[in-house]
Amino acid sequence: MISSSLIEIFTDGGARGNPGPAATGFVVKKNGAVVHQHGEFIGEATNNVAEYTAVLKALNWLKNDAKSLITNHRLPITLYLDSKLVVEQLSGRWRIKKNRLQTLAWQIKKTAGELPAKISYQYIPRAQNRLADALVNASLDEYIEFAFIN
Repeated sequence: MISSSLIEIFTDGGARGNPGPAATGFVVKKNGAVVHQHGEFIGEATNNVAEYTAVLKALNWLKNDAKSLITNHRLPITLYLDSKLVVEQLSGRWRIKKNRLQTLAWQIKKTAGELPAKISYQYIPRAQNRLADALVNASLDEYIEFAFIN
C-alpha cells in the first residue's frame, strides 16, 4: 500500500567554476529501490544555485510526473542533500541572503506546498550521495564533450 511506502530523494547540484557550467541530479527511491533518476545541464550557475535547482527539479518531477507515488496521502518525503547550507536554509534555520537563492527557495516552498506530502530536508555526507553526484558529473561531462567537439 502506498501510504506505508518510504520515499527518499537524493539531490545534488554542482558547478565547475563558481560560477561555471552547472548541472543537477536527483534520484528517487521508494522502499529503498530506485524508481527514477535524472541529471541535467542547467547552463552557467553557482554551486548553490545548482543545489537549489536540483531540489526544485525533483519536487517538480514529483508534482508533474509521479502523482501515483503520493496521491491522496500525507507521506513524509525526505530530500537528502550534501549541502548543509541548502538544508539549513530550506529548513528555515539559516537566513537566505542572496536574492537568486531567495527566489529559488520561494519556488521550492510553493511547489512543496502543492504536494500531498510532508517534505523535509536532511544533510548527508557526500559519500552517501554518490548516485546524484554521478548524475551531475555525467551531465557536466556530456556538456563539456559536446562543447569541445562543436
